[in-house]
Amino acid sequence: MQISFTPTRCDTALTATRQGDMLTLNGEAFDFTALAEGDVLPREAVACDWLASEITREGGALHLTLILPHGADAPEETRFPQPVTLTGDGPVPLPPYEVVQTPTDEPEGEA
Repeated sequence: MQISFTPTRCDTALTATRQGDMLTLNGEAFDFTALAEGDVLPREAVACDWLASEITREGGALHLTLILPHGADAPEETRFPQPVTLTGDGPVPLPPYEVVQTPTDEPEGEA
């Protein structure tokens, strides 16, 4: 499965898991098993707010683009994401939603 991303500022994060030709996005499963080699499933045919493209099967692999939500402090890897190629089942490796700020040991200005 080949997944590309379209980054979008959004208050809801995305979780994604692959199981064969099934993609589960924030708990909702989408099964693309019936898509044969060379077929194109229009974006409008899938009731999924996270899908940003049609879905195709080329060379046996599904190809699609997902909306990648991110927070206000998203790192560069999230704002300019690289496509991922999935060869196994399990969680889809998504870039971080935003940079997690860690508190400093000493407040600035104090020493």
